[in-house]
Amino acid sequence: QVQLVESGGGLVQAGASLRLSCAASGRTFSSNVMGWFRQAPGKDREFVAAISGSGGSIKYGSSVKGRFTISRDNANNTVYLQMNNLKPEDTAVYYCARRPSGWFGIRPSDYDLWGQGTQVTVSP
Repeated sequence: QVQLVESGGGLVQAGASLRLSCAASGRTFSSNVMGWFRQAPGKDREFVAAISGSGGSIKYGSSVKGRFTISRDNANNTVYLQMNNLKPEDTAVYYCARRPSGWFGIRPSDYDLWGQGTQVTVSP
């Protein structure tokens, strides 16, 4: 069964760092664009970052550019999101997702497979 499993969330203070992981199982994803999204209570799911299959191309959402870094390890079928200088407004459930084909997508509907999410809470 193909699935994505996120981990690494938690409760931190503003200014701290966290590293999220997304482990893919059931098949390899080295040819797929992979993305991170987040959803805060009462808000729409928001694009955070995406990375090409090779890792050579990356796109970030404007609210995280300069603070977050997406990367991938295709040998271990894992995608990472390094989050630095966290702010209370970064509080959300973070999801990783697989784009089935094509280049970068920033809409949730561009992705067809999602993990269960991991909670990130940033206190002031």
